[in-house]
Amino acid sequence: MRKTILSLAALIVLAAPAVPTFAQVEGPSQITIQGTGLVTKDSNNQIPSNSVKSTGGLLVGYSYQFNKWVGVEGNYGYSRNNQNFATVTGTSSLQTDFHEVTGALKVFFPVHVRGLNPYALAGGGGLVFRPTQQTQARYAGAQLQTRGAFVYGGGVDINITHNFGVRAEYRGLVYEVPDFTIGALTTSTNKWTHLAQPSAGFYFRF
Repeated sequence: MRKTILSLAALIVLAAPAVPTFAQVEGPSQITIQGTGLVTKDSNNQIPSNSVKSTGGLLVGYSYQFNKWVGVEGNYGYSRNNQNFATVTGTSSLQTDFHEVTGALKVFFPVHVRGLNPYALAGGGGLVFRPTQQTQARYAGAQLQTRGAFVYGGGVDINITHNFGVRAEYRGLVYEVPDFTIGALTTSTNKWTHLAQPSAGFYFRF
């Protein structure tokens, strides 16, 4: 019996380094569902100027964590916003469906607080600005437009159980202001802006 106990103890000691911590949970895959805020910086240093009404949206994603240090994540987001332009002839407000599709590399920072998994992210993707029927009725020449974007940010996952938890995150997106191929707005080409996207939600790990 004594030899059996000693053998079991030895096995536990040897196996301990292989037991995953909460930063290395059982499942490397993760699905996230988040509510977001979208706050875009005004671009009013030249005419036409551009401003976007702050709004809320939805962000869903899938990530895969290779080890305790590195992972990747893909996200899709949706919201509806108003792109407001001021030109020499007046103002225009274009209602759009805003879609974002991004991918990012994630770097994790192991901490000694059990259940916390902070990270930073950087990557890129595409932003799709689709004029609504209301906008197309008012501006016949308004066309769907896609812009490339640089994405950066960070956040923290807080484990509630081994496969479920909550997330708080901040993402920043840098991209060129859309002009929807409307002649009066095309001088905004090469005008860049910044979208701040704080978010919070849930994740499921498997």
